[in-house]
Amino acid sequence: MKLTDLLRRPQPTLSFEVFPPKTDATFDSVLNATRAIAALRPDFMSVTYGAGGGTSRYTLEIVTTVEREFQVPTLAHLTCVSSTRETVKQRIAELKEAGVDNVMALRGDLPPELVGADRSGWDYRHAVDLVRELKEAGDFCIGGACYPEVHPESKNQKEDIAHLKEKVEAGCSFLTTQMFFDNNLLYNFLYKIREAGITVPVVAGIMPITHKSQLERAITLSGSFVPQRFKALVDRFGGSRAAMKQAGILYAADQIIDLLANGVKNIHVYSMNKPDVAAAIQSLLKDVLSAP
Repeated sequence: MKLTDLLRRPQPTLSFEVFPPKTDATFDSVLNATRAIAALRPDFMSVTYGAGGGTSRYTLEIVTTVEREFQVPTLAHLTCVSSTRETVKQRIAELKEAGVDNVMALRGDLPPELVGADRSGWDYRHAVDLVRELKEAGDFCIGGACYPEVHPESKNQKEDIAHLKEKVEAGCSFLTTQMFFDNNLLYNFLYKIREAGITVPVVAGIMPITHKSQLERAITLSGSFVPQRFKALVDRFGGSRAAMKQAGILYAADQIIDLLANGVKNIHVYSMNKPDVAAAIQSLLKDVLSAP
């Protein structure tokens, strides 16, 4: 199933993200967690791609397992950072052979050793290069990333939106946001991209913070703004694993309810391979998602 068929329906969608193991030894535990999340029957699941390849060979195995065993639509991530054209063409051929319909086209995070490196000779410098490659290669439904708070490498939001429009014009048929903790940032961003002529569906990415250190890492990676309300929550409950987990799940659910009430109907939860967190979010939103 093409995800655009799903995302353009009037009904809300709730999806979850999983990531392949960092080592071969943990593959079975990751696959078990993936199966437990798939058993919740989300509207779709996305599977991330290891930086620079690595254990990303498991991405395709997880995608095909979810679709074969649970008939849950999937979104396979593909990154191109520092990759050769030959390598990317091989990955695309593997996706086509496996019958994958939906691909998330990402540049990918730069490994520490490549930060500041000369990229002029790279085959793929930006995600738009990969979008064009996928568009030429077959009938994929292509997704792209967007940043409500501006991409860390953009000078300003105007430049960032211009690059985003370029990706859409190159072939992205939907967008998924980076995590955010203040819904007003998303509402402002949506207004600006619609004004710029970007009309594809936008999926709101929500990260339930269930551990204090998880927030610190999220801020480091994405630079996300943290509202005072959430800072107070972490300060009060961060010392208790159980309390922080419950508070983080409730905060995420509250964000989602507000989004749905304000017309943002496609929600993607960065569930971090945690079936219990995915199940708790789904349970809290059951009646809200099915409301007429």
